[in-house]
Amino acid sequence: MYKISLITGDGIGPELSESVIDILHAINDKIGLKIEINTVEAGDAALKKTGKALPDSALDTIKKSDTCLKAPVGESAADVIVFLRRELNLYANIRPAKSYPNMPALKENIDLVIVRENTEDLYTGMEFEVDNSAIALRTISEYASNRIAKYACIVANQRNKQKRVTCVHKSNVMRKTDGLFARSCAAAAKDFPNITFDQMYVDACAMNLIRQPESFDVIVTTNLFGDILSDEAAQVVGGLGMAPAANIGDNFALFEPVHGAAFDIAGKQAANPSSFILSAKMMFEWLGMKNNDAMSFTVAKKIEEAVYGVVREGIKTRDIGGNKTTKEFTQHVISKLT
Repeated sequence: MYKISLITGDGIGPELSESVIDILHAINDKIGLKIEINTVEAGDAALKKTGKALPDSALDTIKKSDTCLKAPVGESAADVIVFLRRELNLYANIRPAKSYPNMPALKENIDLVIVRENTEDLYTGMEFEVDNSAIALRTISEYASNRIAKYACIVANQRNKQKRVTCVHKSNVMRKTDGLFARSCAAAAKDFPNITFDQMYVDACAMNLIRQPESFDVIVTTNLFGDILSDEAAQVVGGLGMAPAANIGDNFALFEPVHGAAFDIAGKQAANPSSFILSAKMMFEWLGMKNNDAMSFTVAKKIEEAVYGVVREGIKTRDIGGNKTTKEFTQHVISKLT
């Protein structure tokens, strides 16, 4: 049995959490993979109630679980997800971008993954003010750069597609920090002779994600660039509602949709739950790899096939031009989980 902690989040988070809980129960009942779900409150609501966006009890529950699912969190997101990434050393942020039927993707054959370094860069929060100026310190280390490049090469091997890793940086301007990142990635890639390794400046990458997104396989990049490029890639394949993400360390992983809490549609049952459902698919892939568990791989495949089948039939939630509620869309997915 797998113990899964679930952060229910803010805004549309509770609605998406209900969707994923229904999916997990269906997997337990219809497929036979035993799952124990422990919901925890973290985010704006928890901050208002307890004074902490991530209460100690929630953190303790997460640490005692096999893995964690996190629904979108509101304004206190940095105090939840950024803290968890550092506390649990979840150094690899994995964000696939794949075109699905009947979604407004720029092209039909997009299938790429952005592997984002998750612990350094400007996101360490080392900022201060001097006179009338604000200064942020950017940290890039050889260790973290080498580690994320190796992970990207492993991802490219597992995908068994182009087996190509593109290192994205801006070393022509930020010669020290991005120069170190580029050199470290190139050195790490030498341990993977079957991988084609190339490099691209971040502005060129942003352009090519629009111009020829189908040409990319795996992109490895720094924290800030990865955050921006992955949102762009999600829009290229039809929007954030189809964009899952993983935060992975050596011994633990957390899975979440890329998008935010969308307070404007909260409580309306209008949100597309696909990104969170596909995040659960990534979770089962990780559990399969970590535990050498064939059943988890089977479940992951069935989840993606179910989502693919639903959107191929033109079934959509109201936020993307359809007429289905979040619950109705989820039930359509569950009906295909056989």
